[in-house]
Amino acid sequence: MSKPNNRNAKSAIKNAVLSTCKVFAASTLLASLSVSVYAQECLSDGLETTPQDNFEELTSSTLLDTTTDLVWRRCAEGQMWDGSTCSGEAVKYTWQQALQLAHRASNEDLLGWRLPNVKELATLTERDCVRPAINSTLFPATPPDDFWTSTPSADDPDRAWVVAFFNASHSIKGKDRFIYVRLVRTNTNE
Repeated sequence: MSKPNNRNAKSAIKNAVLSTCKVFAASTLLASLSVSVYAQECLSDGLETTPQDNFEELTSSTLLDTTTDLVWRRCAEGQMWDGSTCSGEAVKYTWQQALQLAHRASNEDLLGWRLPNVKELATLTERDCVRPAINSTLFPATPPDDFWTSTPSADDPDRAWVVAFFNASHSIKGKDRFIYVRLVRTNTNE
């Protein structure tokens, strides 16, 4: 019986490991890309919950919801309105950072920007759509993910409510998690 060739065995193991690494790297890359290439899916015959007729443009980057009298920033924090869409990457914050961000934004222009409560933020969800569950014409490039609200959990001081713009659901998350933010203010132009 002949001895196994160590060089061939090592080479075969090395090739197997490299192959596995390449497959893992490719699948990781595809997974990261899939987040940004989700195509919004909407019911074609459903009743819109956030029709465009309910919104008026106050400035190029803010919209008034005439049914709630709330003024919303069109873009998630970290993004900028470029005249036709929200460009750049949305930024995630802890709950405390989100509250501080809203406070700074309010102090900058004295318009009263704040973190919306859970009921207010839920009014933006488009229940006929998923990935994201929002009117993407009015609020383009919204990440299909959780957004903070100012509503703390009544049962746990370390958690607060979020609204998921993946599927319009609500849940409670730890305040130390990093989650997206969209600011709101009450309409003062009556």
